[in-house]
Amino acid sequence: MQKKFKIGLVKETKTPPDRRVALPPAQAVELMKRFPNVEVVVQPSELRCFKDLEYTESGIPLQNDLSDCDLLIGVKEVKIEALIPNKSYLFFAHVAKKQPHNQKLIKAIAEKGITLLDHEYITNQKGERLVAFGRWAGIVGAYNAMRARGIRTDRYNLRPAHECHDYKDMMSGLKNVKLLPKKILVSGGGRVAGGALEVFRAIGVKEVSPEEYLTKTYTEPVLCRIDPWHYAKRKDGQPFDWDHWVKHPMEYESAFLPYTKVTDIFVACHYWDFRSPHFFTKEDMRSPDFKITVIADVSCDVPGPIPSTLRATTIADPFYGYNPALEREEVAFTSKKNVTMMTVDNLPGELPRDASEDFGKTLVEMVIPHFLGNDEEGVVKRATILKDGKLTEIYSYLQEYLDGK
Repeated sequence: MQKKFKIGLVKETKTPPDRRVALPPAQAVELMKRFPNVEVVVQPSELRCFKDLEYTESGIPLQNDLSDCDLLIGVKEVKIEALIPNKSYLFFAHVAKKQPHNQKLIKAIAEKGITLLDHEYITNQKGERLVAFGRWAGIVGAYNAMRARGIRTDRYNLRPAHECHDYKDMMSGLKNVKLLPKKILVSGGGRVAGGALEVFRAIGVKEVSPEEYLTKTYTEPVLCRIDPWHYAKRKDGQPFDWDHWVKHPMEYESAFLPYTKVTDIFVACHYWDFRSPHFFTKEDMRSPDFKITVIADVSCDVPGPIPSTLRATTIADPFYGYNPALEREEVAFTSKKNVTMMTVDNLPGELPRDASEDFGKTLVEMVIPHFLGNDEEGVVKRATILKDGKLTEIYSYLQEYLDGK
């Protein structure tokens, strides 16, 4: 008989709160059907998009104390005071890029002897992510870019995504969008960018190549998606090489500046390595030929490659204005000279039920089985940042960050 493996779904404790969950009721039931040795319990939550009653009616018990669980799963970072010592956690930790705002969190995790796994680094042997909310981040990010454009121009009005019933309801509102012949740029080639493209395709925006985008003028709105070889180049003048880029991003410099001279709406959906070049500078943003008026920074790396991304905004208050002349944040939509910024870092939380169900299906299919077996493919190993409070070899580069330096 296989040993029992108990999974606890933690109550989200980050402020502002996130309503998503890694395993909705249907997926939790499916997991236990597939693996009879697995038990799932749920920490009660008044905020979760799936009500406690939906879990109990599906036969999944509520449990406040999760200290008897083998694995605790959440979505966003767990508050330090809520961490249970010597347990294993899986959530989006946001520490592997040495994020300053989570330095205290990783230190506390280490001091409490916790094993930390991060959803972002659950990958296959090719390095491709297995689970992500990326598609939903791209969808809502692009939708918010359209909202911002509508408010700036007063040409149309879109409801906030979180006020829509679901994805279908949100997308139906796009029929109200009336775009001038402007240029829209999407950076990145993964799930996030794919989600953003869904929105623009629903509006019927014409897609063009990077070369056409930079050199031609149009009498209708157009869309362009760019990859790293379009916005970065090697410092030594050699041709762009993907493997080299992945291993040595610090040996590249930005080639993005030409896009700033023709773009009106920029939806940033790229993955950014902290060693990679910045896209442009604050000084570049003061140039008379800097044409971007709306930036939806879905990637939201702070500090990161987009200098006007000063902080993460919230679902309730997603926009602010960036004043290039004074290099500071101002109230959104108070000046046409400002760049409208959208920097929400939990965009899928605007469509929590759709996003959670999509995420949960992948978790059941492609991730949890590795926890129950021998992890022969190294899926669990690659995602483990700390083991019993100690940095693993893969993440040893975080030692100074963990030490508070």
